[in-house]
Amino acid sequence: MNLFLKILGVIIVLILLMVVKMIVDNNKTPKTIGVNNGKLAVMPSSPNAVSSQATEKEKKVDPLEFKGNIDESKEAILEIIKSMGNVNIIENKEDYIYAVFTTEKMKYKDDVEFYFDKKSKLIHFRSASRVGYSDMGLNKQRYEDIKKAYTEN
Repeated sequence: MNLFLKILGVIIVLILLMVVKMIVDNNKTPKTIGVNNGKLAVMPSSPNAVSSQATEKEKKVDPLEFKGNIDESKEAILEIIKSMGNVNIIENKEDYIYAVFTTEKMKYKDDVEFYFDKKSKLIHFRSASRVGYSDMGLNKQRYEDIKKAYTEN
């Protein structure tokens, strides 16, 4: 019985440490955020991210084409993401938008980036969960929702 209680105590401590780590990671901005030489960050090994610049087929989404000029395209994207709710726009530069979406129930944070490539007139997209392994397809669905709203406008 005494050994059982010790093992149970160790298990509880390990679970608490994992929960604390998840909370810390969920509230920490990844170091890879931003555009580097026209590229958004590479995809994590976990399946909880999508990008128009991904090399992995299952994580690849299509970039969006500019609608008019860069300013009109950016304004359309900003309107769409603001209308989605639970979003905090962190950066809004000439050719880049960085926003953080927070899930309603569990308060998980997803980093969402848009790079407006003036040369190709394409909007590159990246959406990645900060914690966990699977996102149950949430980042891909977010892309699909944004794409639909953008193309219908």
